[in-house]
Amino acid sequence: MIGSARLFAFALLVSSMVAGAQAPIPISSTFSSGGIRTENRPFTPLAPLAPEGPVAEVSKARSWELSPFVNWGSGVGDRSDFKFLSLGAELGKTVTPVLHAGILTGQFQLAGNIMPLWLAFTPAPHEQNVPCIVEGQDTNCLLPYGGGTFHGVSITPVIFRWNFVTRSRHFQPWFQGAGGLIYTTHKFPPSVLSTATIDGGTSVWNFSPQGGVGFRYFTRPKRSIDVGLNAIHISSASLGDRNPGVNASLQLQVGYTFWK
Repeated sequence: MIGSARLFAFALLVSSMVAGAQAPIPISSTFSSGGIRTENRPFTPLAPLAPEGPVAEVSKARSWELSPFVNWGSGVGDRSDFKFLSLGAELGKTVTPVLHAGILTGQFQLAGNIMPLWLAFTPAPHEQNVPCIVEGQDTNCLLPYGGGTFHGVSITPVIFRWNFVTRSRHFQPWFQGAGGLIYTTHKFPPSVLSTATIDGGTSVWNFSPQGGVGFRYFTRPKRSIDVGLNAIHISSASLGDRNPGVNASLQLQVGYTFWK
């Protein structure tokens, strides 16, 4: 009888040990008036915000970027017949670690670019009736109006860009704000030629504040295709006799970026 009791107790002990080994690992505990209460839930690690891959590689290294690009765009509104083409290169550096801010989680990048070839295609030169002063009287005059193709260079020394960090290994969206300077070999935009009695000159110097959105897609480690759409305002800030400017233009930029 005593041997049977001992055998039953031993079997009960073994079965309880087996049941305990198969139980889920508790991962959280809470306090209650009765003491500690555990919740038995299987452990599931959280997925990393940025999986290992080309995007994570340059994010962690806060890499430099060098990107040759082509830019093409069109004026809008009363400048919709203006077209733009430029070629250039951009240099940039990621300057912060990943800053966690919910859906805005990302990194700050500082960059700049130069466009040694900057072209603006405008309507061909023609004559146009404009207000003028003749012998002290206000009237209209048929005068030559500038136009055609304008050549110049542009530099954008300050580009503030926010690179989003997502769960994608290859795709990274961004938005930016920037300010630049444009020099053209003839006064831009085209206007009535200045004379002794006509207030019509613009300027060879123009400023280009801008903002835009875009994305980069990594084709392989440290190599990406970059696409951006920028809204650009072109204005001389009244450096010339007149400041008609190009109030708005939309310009598409496509580049290939080398990261280091």
